[in-house]
Amino acid sequence: MKLLSTFWAAVALAQSASAHYIFYQPTTGGQNSSAVIRQPANNGPVEGVNGNNNLRCNANYAPATATMNVAAGSSFTFKSDNTLAHPGPGAIYLGQVPSGQTAATWDGSGANWCKIAEYGITTTPTTFRFVLQDAVEMTASIPASVRPGQYLLRAEHIGLHVSGAPQFYISCAQINITGGGSGSPTKVSIPGYVTATDPALTVNIHWPVPTAYKVPGPAVWRG
Repeated sequence: MKLLSTFWAAVALAQSASAHYIFYQPTTGGQNSSAVIRQPANNGPVEGVNGNNNLRCNANYAPATATMNVAAGSSFTFKSDNTLAHPGPGAIYLGQVPSGQTAATWDGSGANWCKIAEYGITTTPTTFRFVLQDAVEMTASIPASVRPGQYLLRAEHIGLHVSGAPQFYISCAQINITGGGSGSPTKVSIPGYVTATDPALTVNIHWPVPTAYKVPGPAVWRG
């Protein structure tokens, strides 16, 4: 048992030193532009959960220079600049810009976020694997009944390769949703949507290998 524990600790250290990644470009309806992304200062992760405002759109990001029109009900893809090499879950959040602000000016504060997609695990009787493992993009859809207006679209991937020290890889895109309806999802604040003691973040994915996994954060709103 001790040898296995030592082995997986070595694996985790090796993975933590491997390449990181950022979500640099959203694509929808034939449009793709990195200009709508609040580009992080580097491709390193955000670490620390409780009270960390960098969980919203990453740390020291450069302002986006454009806002993209996206139709309610349409699909979109967040592309990464590298494979999502660290094992862990992913999610897409939609943050509604408060009245009087724009996607370019809002800092992401307040209970204005809902989860619209999540990516957990795929299992068989003998395997445990995160569905985003080694992927290069995340694809989802804007809920058809979402209210029109300006939003931040937030991509999140969480590396769980170091037990008890989750790494958040985050990017936000500035979008303007057209069409839609009068949907009213339950909303959360970021930070505050997860806690440092969440079993989904403290789990040791290496040993003993989990048989089930729940993606952290609120339930998905599909509209």
